[in-house]
Amino acid sequence: MKANPEPSTDKTLDRDCTTLSRHVLQQMESFDSQAQDLSALMNRIALAGKLIARRFTRAGLMEDVLGFTGETNIQGETVKKMDIYANEVFISVFKQSGLVCRLASEEMEKPYYIPENCPIGRYTLLYDPIDGSSNTDINLSLGSIFSIRQQEGTDLDGEAKDLLNHGRKQLAAGYILYGPSTMLVYSIGKGVHFFTLDPSLGEFILTEEKVKIPQHGPVYSVNEGNFWQWEEPFREYIRYVHRTEGYTARYSGAMVSDIHRILVQGGVFLYPGTLQKPEGKLRLLYENAPLAFLIEQAGGRASNGKIDILDLVPTKLHQRTPLIIGSKEDVAKVESFLGKDLAEKVAKS
Repeated sequence: MKANPEPSTDKTLDRDCTTLSRHVLQQMESFDSQAQDLSALMNRIALAGKLIARRFTRAGLMEDVLGFTGETNIQGETVKKMDIYANEVFISVFKQSGLVCRLASEEMEKPYYIPENCPIGRYTLLYDPIDGSSNTDINLSLGSIFSIRQQEGTDLDGEAKDLLNHGRKQLAAGYILYGPSTMLVYSIGKGVHFFTLDPSLGEFILTEEKVKIPQHGPVYSVNEGNFWQWEEPFREYIRYVHRTEGYTARYSGAMVSDIHRILVQGGVFLYPGTLQKPEGKLRLLYENAPLAFLIEQAGGRASNGKIDILDLVPTKLHQRTPLIIGSKEDVAKVESFLGKDLAEKVAKS
């Protein structure tokens, strides 16, 4: 009987074989039902990403793809045609999957419940179908953000109250970045991992494992056009980075793109509330909590200035909250300005 040949040591081949679904099973170190479910869920998210990426690459060549619909969403924001398309992609991809019982999106007032004539799963997908949609018509980077939670209780009234829970209940979270290449970044609570879409294979291939964010970085990312609408501590922090050597401003208008830069290079992303809207613009369940889960897994931090984002318990599905996220030292630096302001208020009272 012939002995088996020596296994190949070709690292390129081994890398090309590490697909997203295989990687999830390796991370779970199991083939039990939950491991297989998470692997299948990530596979479906990847399919949605491929469909959206394909649409973006052909957008300028197709009619009725770019521009606005003329409608506003539940957030009161103007809706772009790609917002609607991407939202429908996620629904279509998961509707017949048998993996989820409902999908909740910032584009929908209430969750979409899987019809009774379709197989129904035990998970919920929360997502922002297109993050940074203002970049759609000018060919800049965009993203999709996702989070997976397990349904708790029966939810017979269709209010999805079990989703009103802290971010540590997330089973998995991540984002898809549509840029020069399409990347999928995810965590199931066992580190942060980068995958890049190989168009020739039609697969997301592992490109970097167990990514760690630097403890401090040079980048601060914030829309300084809102400077005079912020409370004074945030303005004071911006004055500090302006007069301190070693900082550089980078803001793209798509949070996924900015967060990805900070994850790689270190630094801090800010989206403070304003005097008129102290709750800020970003949604807790669809944007802040998933990204906070990811950044914490990479060794960073995310805060609203008072409490860690993952400890916040929302009171409604579309709740907003300010966000300070990135390298631990940089988040702490921003918080030090907020803490100083609080100390002064206490001293005056």
